[in-house]
Amino acid sequence: MSPFDWVHNNKRLMQVVLALVALPFAFWGIDSYQRVMSRTDEVAEVGGQKITEQEFSEALRQQQDRLRGMLGRNFDPAMFDSPAMRTELLEGMISQRLLMQHAARNHLVIPDGTLVETTMSIPAFQVDGKFSRERYDAALRNERMSSQMFDAALRRDLLVQQLTSALADSGLVSKSAASQFARLRAQQREIAEHPVRADTQLAQAKITADAIRGFYDGNPMAFQVPEEVQVEYVVLSADALIASEQVGAEEIKAYYESNVSRYGEPEQRRASHILIALKSGADDAEKGKARERAARILAQARKSPESFADLAKKNSDDPGSASKGGDVGFFSRGMMVRQFEDAAFRLKPNQTSDLVESDFGFHIIRITGVKAGKMESLDQARPEIERELKQQRAGRRFAEAAETFSNLVYEQADSLKPAAERFGLPIQLARGITRQSASVPALSNPKLLAAFFADDSIKNRRNTEAVETAPNTLVSARVVGHKPASRRPFDEVKGEIAAQLAQREALALARRQGAERLEELKKGKASAARFGAAKLISRDNPQGSSPEALSQIFRADASKLPVYVGAESNNGYVIYRVSRVIDVEPDDTRQRSAQSELGRASGTQEFKSFLDGLRADTKVEINRAVLEKKTQ
Repeated sequence: MSPFDWVHNNKRLMQVVLALVALPFAFWGIDSYQRVMSRTDEVAEVGGQKITEQEFSEALRQQQDRLRGMLGRNFDPAMFDSPAMRTELLEGMISQRLLMQHAARNHLVIPDGTLVETTMSIPAFQVDGKFSRERYDAALRNERMSSQMFDAALRRDLLVQQLTSALADSGLVSKSAASQFARLRAQQREIAEHPVRADTQLAQAKITADAIRGFYDGNPMAFQVPEEVQVEYVVLSADALIASEQVGAEEIKAYYESNVSRYGEPEQRRASHILIALKSGADDAEKGKARERAARILAQARKSPESFADLAKKNSDDPGSASKGGDVGFFSRGMMVRQFEDAAFRLKPNQTSDLVESDFGFHIIRITGVKAGKMESLDQARPEIERELKQQRAGRRFAEAAETFSNLVYEQADSLKPAAERFGLPIQLARGITRQSASVPALSNPKLLAAFFADDSIKNRRNTEAVETAPNTLVSARVVGHKPASRRPFDEVKGEIAAQLAQREALALARRQGAERLEELKKGKASAARFGAAKLISRDNPQGSSPEALSQIFRADASKLPVYVGAESNNGYVIYRVSRVIDVEPDDTRQRSAQSELGRASGTQEFKSFLDGLRADTKVEINRAVLEKKTQ
């Protein structure tokens, strides 16, 4: 087996590792933390550690949320809640648990510095590309997590990620194998194409009325109009509560003054100084001697300002700046002791201060540079501060409001109006909602969709319970219209069926004709097909050729050229004439790339073997009954 075939045959193996690496590290891990436990059924037990139904449901929800974000309106919850998908998700969780247990046995840890660095680099915690403590705290409040819970979850995720990467990237491949692989990828073959298209065969397709009727009767689900509901709904969110919040001018001013550094860069000054130090508790005599010495140096500095650096090197008792001529660099207010700072910000550039006394002794200060500040005024920052304070208050109010909202839609279940009026929320209308999808993103939640089609919703027209569809967001809805599933009438769809059957028949005719022409060419009848312009292709540069076509082209026996091969296409059949083979010696870059690709593939297989070994040595039990439950 060639290296190329080996990589091709192990694609699925590589996907397993990629899925495992991607699974835990989104915002926090799927095994991230324990919410309030309302169910205790376990889905699996790994080495004595349980994977609870609550954990599994949370993992499934996060996976569906990620896919919903990628697919938008094309997302179908039912498609991603199949037994196969649930099993694959659970297997990923089991593999994570096995890796964590291995790490614990071998005392593998994530350093605190790495944890802090990773936390500060998470975009969800940043404002303008910089870590924001306020954003961090708000995000954790939204997820009902403490910082200790988040740190523990992130530490687990990083550990799994590093362990997985270290094992999967450890594969070694010989240079000769990599060289062979690179040559196979770089080899070029000259081809010309003769397509046999289905659309040219449509006139030959004969579709009878009986065939159309038979297709309609034999495929009832193909013409099914899904069950639909029309709902009224209200959305309670922290954002919705903002409008009712009031923030006073004094509160905004106090916030501005407490967080002034957030609203620009304050003025900075660069200074050099000479320190005549005083010991703590020095008496008047010692203080007098120090003052006299400092005064003498100050006189020299004023007489010869250009000698300030030399004076500092010879006389300053500040070990950190003396060797640099007294230079302490740029600083803003709040970074130096008050006496030093007040004097420095009174001076003009190149001006030398009088003696400045602080707890450290006597300073002689000279200003050597000024950077003007760029600050937003209170009036400029007022809208942002008001918005921030309202968001904070709304976030704190939401927990209490959520309980009241939930009680109102439950206790007065025949109308959403009381809840809407209580919180000033609009009652909105959504049509065309099926069991699988909703036209409104706010309603595209599996639990909410299931509630719409419950008997109590359809028959009794009662409010659904308040469902958390996103952090700090609750939705309740009430069905106001229902259309049972139905089948489109035959007369409405017979034209579509005829076109579909004709296309299918034309495709079969084209493929049959293409295969027949290929056999004629192989028997030496060159006039059986007319080919287009020749072109060079390679595995690295397939020029639009399909994977099936590439496989046939590069599998063809090149000992007797030209040689003919064929492959089915979406629109029929394509015959390829292979007329030349060009062996290309790959350059160093391709050699390294090939060795890296093969190394990753080898490492992936080693990693899979490692996981299999952990699994074999660990007792793993899966509760199939709980696993196969559909999301409620």
